[in-house]
Amino acid sequence: MASNNYSYNATYNHSNASNIHTPYGSGDPYYNESTGFIAPNATKKKTSNWLKIGVPVGLVVIAAAVVGIVFGVRAHNKSSSASASGSGSSSSNEAAASQAASVKAEIGIYATATNSQYLLPLYPSTTNTAAFTSPTFHATTNAALSWPEDSFKPTNPSPTTVRPDRPRLIAPSYKWQALPDLIKSDPYLKAWNDTIFGNATDYYNLPVVKYFMDGDSGILDNAREIKMRIKAFAYVYRMTNDTKWVDRAYKELQNAVSDDFGPADDTKWNPTHFLDTAEFTAAFAYAYDWLYDAWTDDQKTEIRNNMLTYGLNRGVIAYSNSDQKFTGWWTNNTQGNWNCVCNGGLTVGALAILGDDTTGTAEKLLGMTVDNAKQNCAQAVTSDGTWTETANYWYFGTTGHAEMASSLKTATGSDYDLLDVNPNFWKTGLFHMYVTGPGSLFAWGDHGPNKFSTTANAMFLYGDHFQHPEFVLFQRDQHDAPEPWSMFWYNPTVAGAFWDGMPLDHFFTDELDQWAAMRSSWTDENALYVGMKFGKNQGHQTHNDLDVGDFVIDALGTRWAGEFGSGDYRSENYFSNDTQGSERWLYYRKRSEGQNTIIVNADNQLVTAEPKILQNLTSGTAQGSSTVMDVPSDSTALFTGDLTSAYADTATSWKRGVRLLNGRKQVLIQDEITASQSVMWRMHTNATVTADGTSATLKIGDKTLQMSILNAPNGATFTTGDAVRLSSDPPLIDGQVDQPNPGVTVVMISLPAGEYNLQVLFNPQWDGMSASDFVTPPSVPIDSWSLTSHNK
Repeated sequence: MASNNYSYNATYNHSNASNIHTPYGSGDPYYNESTGFIAPNATKKKTSNWLKIGVPVGLVVIAAAVVGIVFGVRAHNKSSSASASGSGSSSSNEAAASQAASVKAEIGIYATATNSQYLLPLYPSTTNTAAFTSPTFHATTNAALSWPEDSFKPTNPSPTTVRPDRPRLIAPSYKWQALPDLIKSDPYLKAWNDTIFGNATDYYNLPVVKYFMDGDSGILDNAREIKMRIKAFAYVYRMTNDTKWVDRAYKELQNAVSDDFGPADDTKWNPTHFLDTAEFTAAFAYAYDWLYDAWTDDQKTEIRNNMLTYGLNRGVIAYSNSDQKFTGWWTNNTQGNWNCVCNGGLTVGALAILGDDTTGTAEKLLGMTVDNAKQNCAQAVTSDGTWTETANYWYFGTTGHAEMASSLKTATGSDYDLLDVNPNFWKTGLFHMYVTGPGSLFAWGDHGPNKFSTTANAMFLYGDHFQHPEFVLFQRDQHDAPEPWSMFWYNPTVAGAFWDGMPLDHFFTDELDQWAAMRSSWTDENALYVGMKFGKNQGHQTHNDLDVGDFVIDALGTRWAGEFGSGDYRSENYFSNDTQGSERWLYYRKRSEGQNTIIVNADNQLVTAEPKILQNLTSGTAQGSSTVMDVPSDSTALFTGDLTSAYADTATSWKRGVRLLNGRKQVLIQDEITASQSVMWRMHTNATVTADGTSATLKIGDKTLQMSILNAPNGATFTTGDAVRLSSDPPLIDGQVDQPNPGVTVVMISLPAGEYNLQVLFNPQWDGMSASDFVTPPSVPIDSWSLTSHNK
């Protein structure tokens, strides 16, 4: 099990733990492999309430059940979103900007901490009408409050024509010149700057990253850790002009091409797992560009040649498949993180050396990567904003996409429509906000490797570009905000509170994903949150589970029904394919029985399932300016679907619905199913469960949730079991084992073949509520549900 102590141990180097076998994580005790949904142990006291990002804390895999952490659309579009800055007179705009800056300076950082159980911001219970206002950007020409305009504005931009000055990637010199004054006036920039300096100091004292080939997962951890360090070293050098940071960065670069680091040929950066090659290329690119003025000519030549040999030349080979090894498979019809990361790394690498490269390789790659990313990477966001893979793979994909778009824009004057070619891309900011509950992400499917240099800070770039200040305001309070990209993507003219006017519910209705998020508050760590997904079982880059009907529930500061996240990435044929007979579906965490759903005949769902949403209704409740949400008694939301196709061969009908009751204090999940084989209702929890017939009591710490089966069919009772394979499951591949899931209990209702209406009521035991305050809803067929159908 991964450690629950997120304070940084400066003497530990994850790369030196290569003798420990963990899924993808290279033995890092800070790596949140999802071994279960266990609620975290009490966090040790720290000297600060604010977690550092980047040091092993920065490795956090934000799964709904990150190991050790439990199971544990706004009605506007891009053009009408925020009140932006341009309306009104110049004098009134300046006055508003000045007032907002004064309020920001007085209030400081809104959240009081990020060292909560789930690494999410903790907000004070207060109303401040001066600060907690509608999200907006305030236009101003005051150099102490906003970025100056970039004077580099080519009339006919080209990917192969770059600005004359350095740096050219993400942070041009004019931004470095403006940054010190902005840090003085903005508490967020100041806090992030301080944290980056602290992280860089910690990295400085660590040994260089040790080479470790993590099976089929390659050396991606190595690449991203080195990239994380290079960013910090380069940032601090440019802020201090202290060349010790240049020397330390160079030491890391030399190590990554040394005889001790991989094969002694051009496959050193592992192009068979091209993510590794791309991230190493990006790390070298940022070092080359951000430290350009500090390198000697010999160092530039060395860094450039290494980038070409192990990175960019391999990119040309990948695109052409000249070695017949198909290392560029990700260039073809791959709408997901692979295309974003690989094209992004090659693009920033090419941009970094353009003009110095005499081989023509940089120009050649830029003629391929930009269009390919527009056709693939940019299409990884569906029509409703959901990332095609999983909530966690959103981080990897958007980081690669944002780095590429930003670097193109700063280096050449245009992103060539990479940000806008998909007209729905802006909605992915909403996806990230709504998929985040008080118990962490609704993290269906795989959660991926260590994050290291990967964050959610693309939200800053997207919020500014698409004029959605709520994205910026949401992300700036998160634990992973303090890192170099934030310092340049953040628009300091932003003001207000992201939650002011933000609807509590949202329905994502693209046929691929089909999911809903409902909550009782955006700012209360004890709030009720329910996520439920229907969606298809194919089309997710083989990162999904067989999980039609899956759900999570948060309440009382913990997660009661949750997700496992990834299995062991080194399991045989884990990523083989997503056909019905795929060996991926042999592993418990990927099987239907490992999800919070119904299974029929103790079998997996069909990969060809095409569930259909029946209704998605909400009372339209939005949070106001206060962090204390007073939920109206009639506030509710519901989400229903026809899921029959998931078991088309053993069920003639299956409908599932979820709704909130009693002013968002209770949850009802109802299943109407007719099956020719046995039926089992399943839910995974970290709670200690006491089952008693048609009721069950769940306890996590001093918190309690009551479950009951309403109008129980004959024979319907709660039972419990371990989160292990069923005795009837097909055998695993010889030599393979399932990961243990300690501390996880499965709550079940088992019934023979037949026709059933299963109504399960969830009653979190809220402080101040007595038994008489809870409601017992009437029995209503799913097809007859409405916003008022369960009122008495």
